Amino acid sequence: MTTLPAVINIDEVSHWSDEVDVVVIGFGIAGGCAALEAARAGANVVLLERAAEPGGTSAMAGGHFYLGGGTAVQRAVGVEDSAEEMFKYLMAVTSDPEEDKIRAFCEDSPAHFDWIEALGITFERSLYPEKAVIQPGTEGLMYTGNEKVWPFRELAVPAPRGHKVPKPGDTGGAKMVIDALAEQLASTATRIHYETGAANLVVDGDDVVGVAWRRFNERGFIKAKSVVIAAGGFVGNKDMVAEHVPQLAAKPYVLASTYDDGMGLRLGKSVGAQWRFMDQAFITAPFYPPARLVTGIVVNKLGKRFVAEDSYHSRTSAFVLEQPDAAAYLIVDSAHIEHPQFPLCPFIDGWETVAEMEAGLGIPEGALAETLASYNEHAARGEDPEFHKHPDWLEPQDQGPWGAYDLTLGKAFYAGFTMGAMQVDLDGRVQRDDGSVIQGLYAAGACAANIAQDGKGYASGTQLAEGSYFGRRAGRHAASR
Repeated sequence: MTTLPAVINIDEVSHWSDEVDVVVIGFGIAGGCAALEAARAGANVVLLERAAEPGGTSAMAGGHFYLGGGTAVQRAVGVEDSAEEMFKYLMAVTSDPEEDKIRAFCEDSPAHFDWIEALGITFERSLYPEKAVIQPGTEGLMYTGNEKVWPFRELAVPAPRGHKVPKPGDTGGAKMVIDALAEQLASTATRIHYETGAANLVVDGDDVVGVAWRRFNERGFIKAKSVVIAAGGFVGNKDMVAEHVPQLAAKPYVLASTYDDGMGLRLGKSVGAQWRFMDQAFITAPFYPPARLVTGIVVNKLGKRFVAEDSYHSRTSAFVLEQPDAAAYLIVDSAHIEHPQFPLCPFIDGWETVAEMEAGLGIPEGALAETLASYNEHAARGEDPEFHKHPDWLEPQDQGPWGAYDLTLGKAFYAGFTMGAMQVDLDGRVQRDDGSVIQGLYAAGACAANIAQDGKGYASGTQLAEGSYFGRRAGRHAASR
């Protein structure tokens, strides 16, 4: 469904089931933080959650928070970082950066980390030094972006900023934070209504003044000074995905809950919210770990390299999707090959000669041989003039036989989520196409366009970090009206 919900005029409401200061729609990381900060600011808060329990997509995440500038974990493990270097990196890697948001996010990052720990979460003071998608154990810090990738490493001093909650594994770690938020909210007067969704926005002229809600066969209206929409993305809405990000429609798996159906975005749009980055998605099929595979080369069906192989996995995948037929292969020699324990990019085969590999992969004769020869020659000298791959991963791939992994769309196990969201200001106030603010309406998390904008610039932990940080800002400002 892509139709917008009807807007209800205040004159059409004959009875309010409740009157509050702030209504928050969605209890994920952003909605939970918005509700908690609003309540702590003295607001009367109601939190609506369509599921029977808190969490949403946030609770499915591994538990990375992209924070820096000198957090307690960074300082404890001897990592030097500053708000300025973090700012320079995010400004460089973000496709359409908003300086005020990035500046505030970086300068407040250490204090925001302390706020998260104060919920009752203690991050391990340890560093995971290898290149991986997520720490395999409970290590508290690792590189989770493109900080060491050219040109970003020359624009800002690299530092690891991926703070992970102390839970082993790839998924579900963030639920620790959701549970902690729920406990903190229980100590306030906030009322949480589960299995209750927002159906429409109520307006008085151009101002948002409440929401229509539904719970099974029940219906009602809540009057509010402020409404905060934090209801997730739209990856679960087939019609919206087909219209805005058709490349995501071909993926076999989505990283989202069943409630990521775009309802929050459609609610905002119904009263004039500007949508941004609707054609962008985080789509990825990591070929590492093992980290040793990063020493190999990634080529398209023409046998040409097109991206630095040490890039963050969603950056590499974004470039793969731009290649002819969205086809690409990771080529590794016998001295460097290590098969992944859980391969998302399937192993194709091994060949004794490069010529046999070209034929087996359907690459034009001589093209891959030329690419390998050039790469090996420069790698032997610790150089990569074409893509400036970091010297840590520059090793000649000249020891046959050679193996290939398939990064091709439809062959590799790609997964992803949408990036489109509503334009908001620094405090989460939703804006129209002309930049004007829709009074009474806020957005946070995957409903708000802030730092996470595309797959090429993404870093693991960006959405949990910005969702919680900007969710807090939205909650505080909403409570002040």
